[in-house]
Amino acid sequence: MPERRMLLVEPADMLRRTVSLTARSLGMESIDEAASLPQAQRLLRERRYSGAVIAIDSGGTLDLTLLDDVREGRTASDAAMPIAVLAVEADARFVEALRGRDVRRVILKPFRAKVLLETFVAMGAGDAAGPAS
Repeated sequence: MPERRMLLVEPADMLRRTVSLTARSLGMESIDEAASLPQAQRLLRERRYSGAVIAIDSGGTLDLTLLDDVREGRTASDAAMPIAVLAVEADARFVEALRGRDVRRVILKPFRAKVLLETFVAMGAGDAAGPAS
């Protein structure tokens, strides 16, 4: 069975590349990277993903556009696919904004690349045993 395809959306080149290369070295071949909102939107329209880790804070503001695109069925992926978010902080406003969007995990920056890898594994990356979503 094909490996489940995952999406990593993170504007920081060094972090994004480190996580992606480490994941590939551990056998998680199907992790696509996006550095920007337009790039992520294009990938989400063109490909079906089984899960995503999405950086949602930029310049002190929350951008929930990608979460809403997925949850409202405006992508090629299942609207219920697992999503984790990356953020600098998690205050009450942030938590309230994520409520109802079925975010599986919030990862606060800074974090170790291992945390992201564990999140992808929890979403099924590298797991060919289950059906791809």
